[in-house]
Amino acid sequence: MHAPPWSLVQYTRAGHTGVSVGALVDDKIVRTPPGLGDGDLMAVLRRWAEVAPLLRTWTPDSDDVVPDAVLAAPLTYPAKILCAGANYYAHLAEMGIAAPATPPEPFFFFKPPTTTVIGPGAAIPLPVGDTRIDWEAELGVVIADRCRDLSPEDVAGHIAGYLPANDISARSRLTRSDAVAAPFGFDWVGSKAQDGFCPLGPGLVPAWLVGDTADLAVRLLVNGVVKQDSSTADMISPVADLVAAVSRMVTLEPGDLVLTGTPAGVGLPREEFLAPGDEVVVEIDRVGRLVNPVVAS
Repeated sequence: MHAPPWSLVQYTRAGHTGVSVGALVDDKIVRTPPGLGDGDLMAVLRRWAEVAPLLRTWTPDSDDVVPDAVLAAPLTYPAKILCAGANYYAHLAEMGIAAPATPPEPFFFFKPPTTTVIGPGAAIPLPVGDTRIDWEAELGVVIADRCRDLSPEDVAGHIAGYLPANDISARSRLTRSDAVAAPFGFDWVGSKAQDGFCPLGPGLVPAWLVGDTADLAVRLLVNGVVKQDSSTADMISPVADLVAAVSRMVTLEPGDLVLTGTPAGVGLPREEFLAPGDEVVVEIDRVGRLVNPVVAS
């Protein structure tokens, strides 16, 4: 995997309240330029049009390390986390779903930001009594400004950057046999929105450092064993089409996060699931490497 030259991260320090914004360079947290101001990364994103030109010309000083800094979740918290479902051809195939002849309108669901988001190194909590918790490596897209009704051609100008994400999923809760009617047969809250079900990080890589997202390698490992090994080239709807589609339904705001679906290699088809003591790693080329342990609740 090609690591990004740097990413914007949030960190905490003993004896200091709240989070601060730094840059992750070669596993070191260094100070950002003064023009970013105080506050968290959400505050920076609300001023993205102002700070992006500064960051484009900035070179991090790898010696200007923040002492005793500990990585935190990169976004606390986006107003919305919108997740695309069934967006990789090979993932559809492994789930026994026929590929569409033409790409359909993308499907989305929500995750509640303040309770699902956890950062790098934070533990993924397995719900009590549920032994069918699955992984889903995903490319996350962070929105730069308030926008609505975008065309795919306009989307690039509204993206601040990208980050690795893991759409943790409780497979035992996906469908309900006791649904009162067919529309209520899928339990999106129980399967996708439980506490800690959205690991993110380590940081936001500005869009200009990532470049074209049409063919980014996406991998996920559990305990060092590769489970997912694919590319965004297998997406049914690429990033621009996804963001344009969701912008036709809701107004997007600075810091909103769009997850773009997962490739083949999830545990469900093989009945392989996460267990306490596991370590899950998401790697996305030019975007970063996210590591989380798994614990019992």
